[in-house]
Amino acid sequence: MGTNPIGGWLKRDGVLLHTFTYEGDGPDLLLVPGITSPAMTWGFVAERLAEFARVTVVDVRGRGLSDHTPGLDYSLDALARDTLAVAATLDKPILVGHSMGGRIAVAASAIDPAAFARTIVVDPPVSGPGRRHYPSPLPPYLEMMDEIARGGGIEAVKRTLPTWTEAQCRARADWLPTCSVEGVVATYESFHEEDMHALLPKATLPMLLIYAENGDVVRESDAAEFSSLAPDCTAERIDGAGHMIPWDRLDAFIASVRAFALA
Repeated sequence: MGTNPIGGWLKRDGVLLHTFTYEGDGPDLLLVPGITSPAMTWGFVAERLAEFARVTVVDVRGRGLSDHTPGLDYSLDALARDTLAVAATLDKPILVGHSMGGRIAVAASAIDPAAFARTIVVDPPVSGPGRRHYPSPLPPYLEMMDEIARGGGIEAVKRTLPTWTEAQCRARADWLPTCSVEGVVATYESFHEEDMHALLPKATLPMLLIYAENGDVVRESDAAEFSSLAPDCTAERIDGAGHMIPWDRLDAFIASVRAFALA
């Protein structure tokens, strides 16, 4: 169950979007990854989620097998509407977004709360106009992409991510070259130029914020503010985890998602 994903395609306003679906017994769950995480890098997480859900992971435009055409719109609104287009092919899914995907999940839930059963937002960048900068600077993302594109391969990943498993490092080395530099730069800039918090009051469906103890992406004060702005939101911290929570504490992450998704 869930180990042989099925590829899918759809177009929204001429932009080709690609997904992988992991079949499982349970509700539809739509997973939106982060800034340099094509869908297949989340395969080991999706396989576990498929123990209780039918999991669809999207390649956000500019990543994986989705459209990389130069000049694409990478605004939060465009990415949210891509997500809504994918959701429309599913049965009112539970929406889960990590990091950049968490911001996209907030925006999609604000545009059309009725499109989803509930939303889980995982360690989203809380930067924005007048707010503190996202703690991970842009250059290391671009340097890693360049090194792997020049043949650095799995050894380059292992050097920077020594706690990851061999399979996790290999998936990143294989799929990071499918990330568009233009897309990564544009969405990184969006973290600081677009106001996610202004959208939270419009996201009226049940919402769970999962945030990491470490990594400094979401602090305790950030979690409290986030929860206060969304009409029906609870927050849960996963201790011992950095920003890439499933890579650090997979069992705890799966347990949190499962409890909320099936509540």
